[in-house]
Amino acid sequence: MAILVFLLTFLVVSGLFFGVWLMAGADASHEQVRKRMSAVHKAERRGNVSQSLVLVRDEMLSSVPFLHRMLLQWSWATKLQDFLMQAGMRTKAGKILLLSAVLCVGSYVTAGFFFRSPLISIPVGLFCGALPMLVVSWKRKSRLSKFEERFPEALDLLGRAVRAGHAFTTGLEMIAKECAEPLAGEFRTTFEEQNFGLPLRDALLNMSERVPLIDVRFFVTALLIQKETGGNLAEILDGLSRVIRDRFRIYREVRVKSAHGRLTAGILIALPILLGIALSVLNPDYMKVLFEDPKGPYVLGIAGGMQLIGSIILWKIIHFEV
Repeated sequence: MAILVFLLTFLVVSGLFFGVWLMAGADASHEQVRKRMSAVHKAERRGNVSQSLVLVRDEMLSSVPFLHRMLLQWSWATKLQDFLMQAGMRTKAGKILLLSAVLCVGSYVTAGFFFRSPLISIPVGLFCGALPMLVVSWKRKSRLSKFEERFPEALDLLGRAVRAGHAFTTGLEMIAKECAEPLAGEFRTTFEEQNFGLPLRDALLNMSERVPLIDVRFFVTALLIQKETGGNLAEILDGLSRVIRDRFRIYREVRVKSAHGRLTAGILIALPILLGIALSVLNPDYMKVLFEDPKGPYVLGIAGGMQLIGSIILWKIIHFEV
């Protein structure tokens, strides 16, 4: 009977998920247009465009009209859409929110049916509801790390293009054609924005918003200052590239010296979980008390909270900002 209820719950939640996914599916034929229009709106929010551009349609936060109108009322929905764009995902903010809600409710109902305790079902529901955002955050961090590591290559290529007598915008196009992703995509977007008619200053500022890295902000600031005051652009780019490479060298040295601490932290974080699994396999009766005794869920909840706090503290200790 329990297996049948579990299967029915799984089928209902899966059907609800796929129904919401189909309703929130974006029209791929308009994706490029919406992407270019979002660049205009970022410049519009800074107040640097003419009044005629205010009539341009806002970027859709969801393909479901009701959800889109509701999300427009909150400023964090736009920030969530920018967060997804920084992760290199074309998914709309409404789809992520709907997916999180479905996973949260479905996992809460399933865990509540099996464990009969809110101390277990609520954390399980919250964790499963946060999974989409955790995946987005991981993809964003990975994408920004790749961009930051390969950014000096783009600066070197841009510097060589300027020395060869090419225009700065031509150098942007060369980076878009010759460099790997995600460098190529971001510089292609910047080139297309200014080619579309957006001022170069706004196109560069849009790039600094899409890629929230301190190196990119230095790059954009240096270009804007050089454009207003003059100077040798090639030397500026070479100096910035050298600084970024030196910072990566120091960062790698720090990671080598902190390898022992990271290994120790990983063992301390994984030890309680692995020990609990091993005891459950070797001596099930010993661990069964935690699940059958009325005080067991409270003990598990407190232990899980303390484990989470300890893991966060260890994570902060072993990670350095360079």
